[in-house]
Amino acid sequence: MSSSTRQRIRVLIADDHPVYRHGVCRELEADAGLDVVRVCQDGQEALTAIMDIQPDVAVLDYRMPGLDGAQVALTAAASGSPTRMLILSAFTENGTVYQALRDGACGYLTKEAEPSEIVQAIKACHQGDPVLPPRLAAGLLSEIRSRTGLRDPHLTEREQEVLKLLASGMSTPGIARAVFLAPSTVKTHIQHVCDKLGVSGRAAAVAEAMRRGILD
Repeated sequence: MSSSTRQRIRVLIADDHPVYRHGVCRELEADAGLDVVRVCQDGQEALTAIMDIQPDVAVLDYRMPGLDGAQVALTAAASGSPTRMLILSAFTENGTVYQALRDGACGYLTKEAEPSEIVQAIKACHQGDPVLPPRLAAGLLSEIRSRTGLRDPHLTEREQEVLKLLASGMSTPGIARAVFLAPSTVKTHIQHVCDKLGVSGRAAAVAEAMRRGILD
């Protein structure tokens, strides 16, 4: 293998739609700076190949059988893989983009992207630069703000007190005695806590509060 070949960016492509998969492959192979080293048709095949051949960049469809692109990115990153992950998807929902980037993707493009955009995105990812088109960036910022708000459910002092007692293992009657309230009132506070945290039970409320850092 020549030194010029080694310097090319080694790319893996994974997409479960044959026509789109082969189309992207052709476009990438036409660029002198890229070398398509593996083409996969589902998430599990992609993950196995990433762990085996360690491509520089993996171009992953978000929605694939078995494992989706974000799951592949998350699993590979957790294993210490140096491969950069670029999600190429038909889905543009704010939550989907946020999840993919949170799970370890270096970039996110829609399938409406021009071939030149995909090539440039691969090269940017290879350099460690994040890739997100302006039309998706605004939605991502909105999602981040929304999720920041979710981390602070604005519990009242009484609700925080009841939550802490719940976390200590106290029963409703026990909490009622501790805070000098009727059991029915305590139940109402617990329900409000659950509603604000978006959960449906006491144990789930405690677990969610701990996950968000509300409880130590």
